[in-house]
Amino acid sequence: MSVLTTVQLGSFSLERFESVLDGETYQQLMERAGQAREILDGRAVWHVNSTARGGGVAEMLQALLPYARGAGVDTDWVVIEGNPDFFGVTKRIHNRLHGAEGDGGPLGDAEHRVYEEALKPNADELVDMIRDGDVVVLHDPQTAGLVEPVKAAGARVIWRCHVGLDTPNEHAREAWRFLKPYVRDADAYVFSREAFVWEDLDRERGAIIAPTIDAFAPKNQELEPAVVASILARAELVHAPADEAAPCFTRMDGSTGRVNRRAELVEERPLEPGDRYVLQVSRWDSLKDPLGVIQGFADHVAPGTDAHLIYAGPAVEAVSDDPEGAQVLRDARELWESLDPQARSRVHLAMLPMDDLEENAVIVNALQRGASLVVQKSLAEGFGLTVAEAMWKGRPVVATRIGGIQDQIEDGESGVLLDDAADLAEYGGAVLALLEDPERASRIGAAARERVRERFLGTNSLLEYLQLLEPLVREGAPQP
Repeated sequence: MSVLTTVQLGSFSLERFESVLDGETYQQLMERAGQAREILDGRAVWHVNSTARGGGVAEMLQALLPYARGAGVDTDWVVIEGNPDFFGVTKRIHNRLHGAEGDGGPLGDAEHRVYEEALKPNADELVDMIRDGDVVVLHDPQTAGLVEPVKAAGARVIWRCHVGLDTPNEHAREAWRFLKPYVRDADAYVFSREAFVWEDLDRERGAIIAPTIDAFAPKNQELEPAVVASILARAELVHAPADEAAPCFTRMDGSTGRVNRRAELVEERPLEPGDRYVLQVSRWDSLKDPLGVIQGFADHVAPGTDAHLIYAGPAVEAVSDDPEGAQVLRDARELWESLDPQARSRVHLAMLPMDDLEENAVIVNALQRGASLVVQKSLAEGFGLTVAEAMWKGRPVVATRIGGIQDQIEDGESGVLLDDAADLAEYGGAVLALLEDPERASRIGAAARERVRERFLGTNSLLEYLQLLEPLVREGAPQP
C-alpha cells in the first residue's frame, strides 16, 4: 500500500503574466523558461512536503508548480505520510525553529527513532520513483530525513526551510542540532531570508528565495464587489441573502467554481452588510497569537470604534500535520467567552471549510477584500503569505516586525510594523489609527499592491529557482 500521495498538478501558461509584469521582466521570464527546458531536459523536478492542504507551503506549491509545468519542466509533487508521534516531534521542531519552547518535550534519541522510523517507508517509495539525475526539493523539517536516501539514489537534493528566527536562541539551536545530521549533505539549502540561515551550515550552498503568491489563483484573483458580498453571504460570514449567480470564481483549471459551503462560526450575532471589520487569517497556531489578537482588539480597538474583528482559520480537523490546532482553537473560544459582552459581540471566530481547497481560497480572498484592514500579529513568522495576499488586494496591513514580514512591508509606506508583538496597546493603537484615517489607509493599501507587484509575485520565485537549479544540474551531469 502506497505511503506517498501524489498531488495532481495542472499546467498553466506563463503568458498570463504579461498582463501584470512590465515588459522587461516578462521577457526575462520567457527567456529563462526556455533555458530551463534545455537544462532540465530528461530530468524531473520533485517537490516533497507533509501536507497538500493547510498552511503556506502547500499554498505556494499549489500556486507555483503548475507554472513550472507550463514552462515545459517535468514537475511532480508528493506528500509524505506520518503518524501522530512523528507529527508531534516535527511540531516540536517547528516551534523550536521559531525560538519557542512549544510543548517542552525533548529532542533526543527516542525522538530521532520516531522521526526516522516514520520516514523510512516514505524514503523507500520515493527512491523507487525518482531517476538518476532528477532534482528533489524537500520542504521543511518533516522531510529533512529524506536527504540521504534520495541523494544516494542519484538525485540532486535541495532542502528548503520555510521557517526561521531573526535572532536565534537556544531553542532554535536545539532544533538545528536535531536536523543538521539529516540536511548537511544536501546539495543546496534554501531559506526565506538571510537571517534564517543557520550559523553552522555551509554558506556556499545556501540560497535565499522569498515566498511569493500567484495573482491568478482563487486566493488572489480579482473579484468584483458584488461577488465578494455574495461569497461572504453564501459562506454565512455576513448575514445577507446570496445572489444565486454571484458566489462564483475561476478555478485553476479555468472552469467556474461556486461557493456552496458555510463557515463554522463562534459569534453572538452575525456581521451585517456594511459592518466594518479587521481581519486576521491564520492557522490555529499559538505562534500566530490568536489570543493576543482577540484580547488586544477587545481592550484597545473595540472601545474606540464600531468595527468588528474576524479571526479566520481552517477547520482544524482538515490540517493533518498540526496536532496543536484543536487546543489553540479551544483556548481562543474560552477567551472569547470571557470577554466583556460589548466586546464579545464584535469578535467572530471563523473556521473555514477545507473540503474544496479552491473554495476555501476564494472565501479567504473575499474576506481580505471586504476587510477595512488586515492584521498579522504573529509572535514568530517565516514569511507570512497572508501579508502579501492582503497587500495585493490593496489592504493596509498591521503586522509584527519579524521574519519575512519586515521584508514585505515598508513601515509607514506599504503597511505598519509593530515593534513588540506582546504590546497589545501598540497593536490596538495602530489598528485604531488606520480605522480613523481612511485616506491614509487607502494610500498605504495602494502602495502595498505595487510592492507585491514588484517583488512578491510567483515569477520571482520561478526565476530564482531556475538560477539555483542550473549550476546544480550542470555539476551533477555525467562527464563526457
